[in-house]
Amino acid sequence: EVHVVQFGGGSEQAGKSLTLSCKVSGYGFDGYTIGWFRQASGQEREGVASISGSSGLSYYTESVKGRFTISRGDAKNTVFLQMNNLKPEDTAFYYCAADATYRGSAGANTYLSPRAYAYWGQGTQVTVSP
Repeated sequence: EVHVVQFGGGSEQAGKSLTLSCKVSGYGFDGYTIGWFRQASGQEREGVASISGSSGLSYYTESVKGRFTISRGDAKNTVFLQMNNLKPEDTAFYYCAADATYRGSAGANTYLSPRAYAYWGQGTQVTVSP
């Protein structure tokens, strides 16, 4: 059974930084694709950042490019999301998700789609004050 566990989150002031961590059990030989998603109150869930389990390529939604960085730890089942220069609009409930499906050269639209992920973490609240 695959388990996804998140660490981090909380409250921070605009312009500051927060780091989220995600650990996935049962990471395969080629690794799972792991992504971060967020859902603001009253809004649809959107993809924030993702890293491919095969190519290692990363993908970001436009609103976080240059501010957020997704990376894989020494243990390939661990992924981090470094969030710099936080903005109030980053406030949302953040989820880590993983999937073992090989997607080849699929682009950002696929890697940042919640529908592409089978295993989900428990979520954590991130609140950014002005």
